[in-house]
Amino acid sequence: MQEDLLTKSIIRLAIDVHTALGPGLLENVYQECLYYKIKKAGFLVEKEKVMPVVFEDVRLDCGYRIDLLIENRLVLELKSVECLTDIHLAQTLTYLKLGSYRYGLLINFNVFKLKDGIKRIVNGY
Repeated sequence: MQEDLLTKSIIRLAIDVHTALGPGLLENVYQECLYYKIKKAGFLVEKEKVMPVVFEDVRLDCGYRIDLLIENRLVLELKSVECLTDIHLAQTLTYLKLGSYRYGLLINFNVFKLKDGIKRIVNGY
């Protein structure tokens, strides 16, 4: 599936979850519900995918985890915060770089309208 169509499909599913639950819950609640919806829709999805850091030719498992990885090419970083900051964007970009992924979505569920909490990210390598 083309990345643009994949991204739109995942955003639709995230909006479904947000419409059902609303803002104000913990991040892990949204993650579990979105994971369920994505799997139910037939997409390949990994939850809490470990992202090692390679430093001086040594692979280090430092505790980095992608919230959701869709079809092994779209990174989802989920938040439930008052507002997204540059640190959240930097975290998502780090996951894209560590995994050599090109596309990501940073989604903040703690907003009135979910479209106001979504940032599409493209890694230029």
